[in-house]
Amino acid sequence: MIRGGSFLRRLFSLAGHFITHPGAWFRIYFSRNFARESFILLIMQHLDSTLRFRRGIGRMRSALSTGEAPSAFMPVAGHLARATAERVEGTAFVMVTEALTATPTTAHILGGCVIGRNREEGVIDSDHRVFGYNNLFICDGSAVSSNPGVNPALTITAMAERAMSKIPPKE
Repeated sequence: MIRGGSFLRRLFSLAGHFITHPGAWFRIYFSRNFARESFILLIMQHLDSTLRFRRGIGRMRSALSTGEAPSAFMPVAGHLARATAERVEGTAFVMVTEALTATPTTAHILGGCVIGRNREEGVIDSDHRVFGYNNLFICDGSAVSSNPGVNPALTITAMAERAMSKIPPKE
């Protein structure tokens, strides 16, 4: 649960924790029954901000477009994780990438294919059809306009089912 400071400070703190508590690290990262012996606390925060994605060398890159930058260091999350670990006699930890980069990790990249009335306002129409292409539909997380604050799987499923109901059956 390395928090705050510069990259070098977090790196040295992480190395120091590894040196002073190697058993905890090995139990966490080399558990034979990780799913049985652990649980994950997911804390989401509401920020009125957006990210912009662009192609980089070999991968996508993101940059803050508007609003406040998200942070991996949320005081309420740290408090909850430490209190939970104490209660279950466990060890609280975060992903090494979050500790080192101070960037929160998410599995839910959403948006990008704006729903609009026409191609000037969006990428797809309200039935998920791509403007300017016949029989091309977008029914994934890119059609979700903003993060709902929970796992978006059911929202994506509902949107896809609705879009598919608009396709007439084959004759």
